[in-house]
Amino acid sequence: MSSKWDGVMPAVFTWLKESKSGAFEIDFDTTQKQAAGVLKTQGKGGSRMSGLVGSGTLGENGYLSTKQRLSLLEALSEVSKECNVPLISGAAAETKEELAKIVEGLAKVGVDTVMVMPPKTKAIPSEKEMYEYYALSEATANDVGVTIMPYNNPDAAGYHPLSTDLLLRLSVLPKVTALKISTIDVSIIETLMLENKDLKILAGVDTVTVHAGLAGACGGITGVGVIFPKASVTMQEHISNGEWDKANKISQALNSLSYLDAQPLLMEYLKLAMGIHHNDIAGGLRTFGKKLTKQQIDDVRARYILAKERLEALDLIS
Repeated sequence: MSSKWDGVMPAVFTWLKESKSGAFEIDFDTTQKQAAGVLKTQGKGGSRMSGLVGSGTLGENGYLSTKQRLSLLEALSEVSKECNVPLISGAAAETKEELAKIVEGLAKVGVDTVMVMPPKTKAIPSEKEMYEYYALSEATANDVGVTIMPYNNPDAAGYHPLSTDLLLRLSVLPKVTALKISTIDVSIIETLMLENKDLKILAGVDTVTVHAGLAGACGGITGVGVIFPKASVTMQEHISNGEWDKANKISQALNSLSYLDAQPLLMEYLKLAMGIHHNDIAGGLRTFGKKLTKQQIDDVRARYILAKERLEALDLIS
């Protein structure tokens, strides 16, 4: 399993199908097939995605039971091993003890790196409490043979932001492999990199991929890249080579869809766009989440078509 963190990693969708009773259930075969197809797509420079993110926000995570989630990750672990990339998934809990148990469970089904989100508490934890929460997850990761990735998402409601001082303290723990920073304020990334130029930071918002690269991020976790993987990988190739004009052209081509990555219904929107891309609109509309209105569906379709036309002009449709 390759642990090269420089690059882009797709946060793949969880595909659903109707059971005999008419209820939705996980379509493991389609989910595996789609994930493998994304990982095997090459950019113009010959590189590929460098990791696989499963059962995240875009993977219906908020609606899956623990049993469903672990079964899904076990299936995706087969794909990550086949493609020789790490499998990444998130974890959050109210207490550090509960979090440690989640890390243990994820390790058992083949997850290599756990994105650890801040504690799910209404009260804001102190810096000491926050550090202890992450420190126990790191110690647990060491015991079960995985790594962790502290996940700072200050733009999302319900997530306690991690201070730059805390992120720097966590970054030097032995089993912390990278930091995920999901924000449109890339100055956070720049501040961290100025303190430690050797940090591995992954951006988590598609609209700022190029700006995050300019600030020092070594890659990103992408939703739009699941739909247009050739474009996403090629853009990251240009970022890694310092070819900012070329990277920005691709970013501009993707902008109509990237906008959706920062919306509350990002999972529903981007999953529909993926369904349109694969001529499987019905599949893209199968979700445990919100049902989209006709106006929302038409808007996603228009945004998808615009991005596709722009990428076709750049020869970036795989």
